[in-house]
Amino acid sequence: MPSDPLVAQHVLEFPGGYTRTTGPVIGRFLSELRARRIVGVRTAEGRVLVPPLEYDPATGEPVTGEYAEVGPAGTVTTWAWVDEPLDAHPLDRPFAWALIRLDGADTALVHALDPGDPKALKAGMRVWPVWRDRPTGHITDISHFVPEVTKIVSNVRAEYRLQAGGALRVFLAGIERGVFLGGRCERCQKVYVPYRLSCPECGAAIPETLELPDTGTITTFAINNLPDPRAPQVPFVSAYILLDTTDIPLIALIGDVPVHAVRQGMRVRAVWVPESERTASMANVRWFAPTGEPDVELS
Repeated sequence: MPSDPLVAQHVLEFPGGYTRTTGPVIGRFLSELRARRIVGVRTAEGRVLVPPLEYDPATGEPVTGEYAEVGPAGTVTTWAWVDEPLDAHPLDRPFAWALIRLDGADTALVHALDPGDPKALKAGMRVWPVWRDRPTGHITDISHFVPEVTKIVSNVRAEYRLQAGGALRVFLAGIERGVFLGGRCERCQKVYVPYRLSCPECGAAIPETLELPDTGTITTFAINNLPDPRAPQVPFVSAYILLDTTDIPLIALIGDVPVHAVRQGMRVRAVWVPESERTASMANVRWFAPTGEPDVELS
């Protein structure tokens, strides 16, 4: 492709780099950076300028020469997002140029900020500097700023064993036979399922078990949309079922019926796995399914 005769390309380059003296104020600032400290200079009015200037921008008067250590943390006042970094940029990934007012300073410093997620950027965000491994006395001794640590993620894993107690062992032995076992408190006359050794209401002992029907009535239910390996399909229904002759409901899955057809008062019966597959586990009950009987009116 022929070049445009009206375009001339020029290169301005200083071999070895452009050298200038820093003066006492900027020199002190850069020397402190090399020591991983950030300082500002105080004006006659008591304001701390960061980065420091030789003259007060508000009055034009020389600064006092009194230095104050600031930061290292600071607060973001505003920012501009860089979605496609250039070769000369300080980071090789999307970042923000941010105005950061370091703690103890009255002016803001422009520097690169890596928030991790651009949606996390906001005015008032607290940030801390990330220092380069080998400071040299340059503003780039601060590689960039990152948000203050506000949360940590810890992997949690616990291994434990549950051992069935006496009453639960009796109940699960009944489940293995295809029978719900409960108990009646002779003092309260309430029937509880699963079987327990004492009445939760009055504390009286329950010495004997009762074989209960495997039919009951749905008292309340919930439609679940998250997968569950025990469920017949998704969505599925989990429900509290009051077994006939009992006074406390138990929770179980509902199957063999569209989820939106389930209702309070619906009569249901346990659907058991084949006898050859049964163990001492509630997995012996696949779910409860409608019996076809008229609904029960719940009080």
